[in-house]
Amino acid sequence: MSASATMPKQVKIVEVGPRDGLQNEKETIPAAVKIELVDRLTRAGFPNIEAASFVSPKWVPQMATSAEVMAGIVRGPGVIYSALTPNMKGFEAALASKVQEVVIFGAASEAFSQKNINCSIAESIERFRDVAQAAKQHGLRLRAAVSCAFGCPYQGEVSIESVADVTARLRDLGCDEIDIADTIGVATPNKVHAVFGRVAHEFPLAQLSGHFHDTYGQAIGNIYAALEAGVIIFHSSVAGLGGCPYAKGATGNVATEDVLYLMQGLGIETGVDLDMVVDAGQFISAHLGRKAVSRAGNAIAAKRKDREGSRV
Repeated sequence: MSASATMPKQVKIVEVGPRDGLQNEKETIPAAVKIELVDRLTRAGFPNIEAASFVSPKWVPQMATSAEVMAGIVRGPGVIYSALTPNMKGFEAALASKVQEVVIFGAASEAFSQKNINCSIAESIERFRDVAQAAKQHGLRLRAAVSCAFGCPYQGEVSIESVADVTARLRDLGCDEIDIADTIGVATPNKVHAVFGRVAHEFPLAQLSGHFHDTYGQAIGNIYAALEAGVIIFHSSVAGLGGCPYAKGATGNVATEDVLYLMQGLGIETGVDLDMVVDAGQFISAHLGRKAVSRAGNAIAAKRKDREGSRV
């Protein structure tokens, strides 16, 4: 069957590099660099950028400049700027920073929930009830992430029913979108089909997103499988920013450039300019002093250098 017969005509790409990508960096990144990165991504045409995280600087020092970043960016018309808000204190800061969307999270793994936030899945979701209600009262979009939807670093296998159960609980909080996240990058295409097939019974497929990590090199294959399953929202990180803290030396988020290259090849519209994203990826990688993780981004950048060299 041809790709056009099974694939959507258009998808939404949520760029998570400025938050999910940069939060694990050990060296402090100046707010000005983060602002420049977000502005480049805005100009590239992303409809939704995860730009900040209002968590305690004690736990995530890299996100301590979030208010400064949100105050400094040049906002694009109609662009949704999101921030992670784990509690009401974070929500108040996000509201003051004029975010359009707040993000909450719950794990599909009981072991992960206990190890990371010291409470059960049910308790963790209950903690977000006030944030969810406040978001609705202030007319903000509410997005939730289901982490460890395909596997857990502590308990291993995660049942599809657990993923469906957490999705339903988050739905009941009034979420506008729910991310099904492969936190440790262990998913393979068959599992992707199965998980999305099941959770679509709990929440509209058009409002579910795929958040894939590339730890085992499966992210692009998994995105293709999710497209086949009817998913039309995907998360990715410019230059492949973000490691996987549960697998030493492994890559984390799938690189945005690689996802855009795939969509381009499939004839699927994203509204995002791949060349401008390559520039943004090379910019932030140069600042970090290392090569971008994106294969497509590095290939396109190398080809450009060759062309420029041949003109000299």
